[in-house]
Amino acid sequence: MRHRKKGRQLGRQTKHRWALFRSLVTSLLEHERIETTEAKAKEIRGFTDRMITLGKDGSLPARRRALSFLRSKAVVTKLFSDVAARFKDRPGGYTRMVKTRRRIGDAAELVAIELVSRPEATPTKQSSPAAAAAKS
Repeated sequence: MRHRKKGRQLGRQTKHRWALFRSLVTSLLEHERIETTEAKAKEIRGFTDRMITLGKDGSLPARRRALSFLRSKAVVTKLFSDVAARFKDRPGGYTRMVKTRRRIGDAAELVAIELVSRPEATPTKQSSPAAAAAKS
């Protein structure tokens, strides 16, 4: 019986699973959008929210706790300076999951997990000569 055993095992040993979670959360905070399977994305939501909450705290012990989980000084610096500032008035729910596609090899449901308020890259409009001629 699985009473009071939360979390998915994802077919991995405990240390491998924790390493996977840490690397996924680090990648998510670094790139602010990653694509992974739905089960993995659901598992890392809580870890990501916890790291952003530590960044909002901003104290030295909070920075050390984030460093012990993320293990990338550049990502922790970005978390505490940039990401935490964007979410300072938000009480929670820092991530969003968008279903994208099914993977070709094993038909796994893939989702894009991203931070809710990420800086949008301004799209550059490069019109082709054919499109410019069609407008004229």
